[in-house]
Amino acid sequence: MTDSSACSDLADLVADLHDHLEATAELPVEARASQWLGEAEAVCEDAARPNVSEAVVKKRVGQVRMLLSSVEDTGSETADEHVAAARELVEEIESRL
Repeated sequence: MTDSSACSDLADLVADLHDHLEATAELPVEARASQWLGEAEAVCEDAARPNVSEAVVKKRVGQVRMLLSSVEDTGSETADEHVAAARELVEEIESRL
């Protein structure tokens, strides 16, 4: 695997993470969970920008991890599934950095 394809894979993972977080915004979730998820989405959006440095991705994904750790229950089964997928993606991204 070349460095450019590794970067592309990482960018795809970050984009997937952002998609899962963004999807929770359209669902009926509890107010506190909504705040954490909205903040996580905004932070992840910064990491999902084109040509962002690996250092920024590492920092922002770490912040997303911390924000998601504050989300216990969203009150929506679908949102909970997106949160679980987002947590898995955070672990995958961090393992590649």
